Amino acid sequence: MASYSTNEFRSGLKVMLEGDPCSIIENEFVKPGKGQAFNRVKFRNLMSGRVWERTFKSGESLEAADVMDLDMEYLYTDGEFWHFMMTDGSYEQHAASKEAVGDTIDWLKEQGVYSVTLYNGNPLSVSAPNFVEL
Repeated sequence: MASYSTNEFRSGLKVMLEGDPCSIIENEFVKPGKGQAFNRVKFRNLMSGRVWERTFKSGESLEAADVMDLDMEYLYTDGEFWHFMMTDGSYEQHAASKEAVGDTIDWLKEQGVYSVTLYNGNPLSVSAPNFVEL
């Protein structure tokens, strides 16, 4: 599995922290007048949505998260889950929970293409494109 050093940290980078996939929200490099440089990093846990801040010494590294952002076509909802299909021709389908769909539920339109974040084959979040024609 790949790993990222502190000098490779960027907003939006997905890493594993304490066994959960997290996304970097902010990264601030601090070089004090005296002492070792460090990075002050703000994370969002992709499973729970929790946000917290952590400090890393320069040169430390974190494991890359096995998270994929894929474009998927919205098919239908069965009341409990929202079903999406891969657009790459494999016709593989994934069912997203209400927590994964979140506020995007207002913008879902059948046969629309949405960005779905998958972790171990399970949808973590669904995001709508910038412009949606309802």
